[in-house]
Amino acid sequence: MTAPRGLTIAQARDALRKGAFTARELAETYVAAAEEGARLNAFIAHTSEQALKQADAADARLKAGDAPAMCGIPLGIKDLFATEGVQTQAASNILAGFRPPYESTVTRKLWDAGAVMLGKLNMDEFAMGSSNETSAYGPAINPWRRKDAPDTNLTPGGSSGGSAAAVAGDLCLAATGTDTGGSIRQPAAFTGITGVKPTYGRCSRWGIVAFASSLDQAGPMTRDVRDAAIMLGAMAGHDPMDSTSADLAVPDFEAALTGDIRGRKIGIPREYRVEGMPAEIETLWAEGRAMLADAGAEIVDISLPHTRYALPAYYVIAPAEASSNLARYDGVRYGHRAKIRQGEGITEMYERTRAEGFGDEVKRRIMIGAYVLSAGYYDAYYKKAQKVRTLIKRDFEQVYADGVDAILTPATPSAAFGIGEMADADPIRMYLNDVFTVTVNLSGLPGIAVPTGLSSQGLPLGLQLIGRPWEEADLLNTAYALEKRADFAHHAEKWW
Repeated sequence: MTAPRGLTIAQARDALRKGAFTARELAETYVAAAEEGARLNAFIAHTSEQALKQADAADARLKAGDAPAMCGIPLGIKDLFATEGVQTQAASNILAGFRPPYESTVTRKLWDAGAVMLGKLNMDEFAMGSSNETSAYGPAINPWRRKDAPDTNLTPGGSSGGSAAAVAGDLCLAATGTDTGGSIRQPAAFTGITGVKPTYGRCSRWGIVAFASSLDQAGPMTRDVRDAAIMLGAMAGHDPMDSTSADLAVPDFEAALTGDIRGRKIGIPREYRVEGMPAEIETLWAEGRAMLADAGAEIVDISLPHTRYALPAYYVIAPAEASSNLARYDGVRYGHRAKIRQGEGITEMYERTRAEGFGDEVKRRIMIGAYVLSAGYYDAYYKKAQKVRTLIKRDFEQVYADGVDAILTPATPSAAFGIGEMADADPIRMYLNDVFTVTVNLSGLPGIAVPTGLSSQGLPLGLQLIGRPWEEADLLNTAYALEKRADFAHHAEKWW
């Protein structure tokens, strides 16, 4: 029997438990799909043999009646997660050939839950980018096409662009992503899927290649909200190996999906009406407000006054932490090492290794980070940015103290743009893609992107919901209510 494609995690789980097909048959279907989707450049490494072995183990658990919700579900794993014995390069040449002798906590939890790994997914180098164009593997391609330019390759967003492209292109049932400033939510919105950035500390960071340690958080990228709830439940949990991991029980996120949000208070921040926002984004936002009101929520205007400073604060703090984290990549222990020339010493080897191994965007951010941390500039930039971060966090705390349950905003300032359209522009233009998402990371809050409409060019557009800390269950339920009313049933037409 051949397992069908196009299923959600929930549908596949139920079919596997009923014996409609086996986990091996499902794995075989998606091993073939992942390999056939080469034109999307979403997968950068295939693990077919491992997938079939994991699928056989899942079948044994299904037969024994010991099958968690993720048992037998084929996944793609972002190249930022350490996978034992499988290349993990963070899409960077400086980690060429690196095969970790250990497994990240998040992926270990997924394998313990019976999930199946199809392979590793493309991404922006060290998660630094909003379009997947900084990858050493080349850009991942969005499965969606513009109506008026059907031959133009579009970005799937970044940094989790490969994850978004793989899920939207039905190359896997779901994928892991990481979010430092919007790297789950923005690509989810660009590709018409659902992406969750949990509360900072909900998922372990251990074994995930670090970008900015106080901002990074892993999360699921799935077809719909129910799948996100199922997968987040498997990924989340306390990890003593991560000092920032919260020692809190993991709720049953799927059980929270009642769709009943009557009496919930949804805030609409006036500061998110940014200058130059396209009319179709404004219209989508208004439609989202109407949908939630129709579901019984109370819609209230709110103010987050320090939002205007979020992007500059983020682009001081994140590069500062990156410059510190990436100092370890020196060519001594693993990864790429430049050849030492006659008369050169270890300092020259360090310099040329890093010059050869890092891409231009990573170099730019390392230099920015080193600059804002340097003597004479630390107080003027880094310390001030941290103070602004505290004010941004306080804005959210005040709004939630006033009784707001969730906040509705656009997820992105536009639909997906073409590969190369921003590559040669001022990098600030690219950074502006994170304008609606960085506040969530600076505040450590949970956020979710839900597909809710199409642009005039037939491309997906998403809305973002921001929740209270540790209340992902409530946030997912609000997103579920929005999803039901938006009824986004569109899919990319296959061209690859």
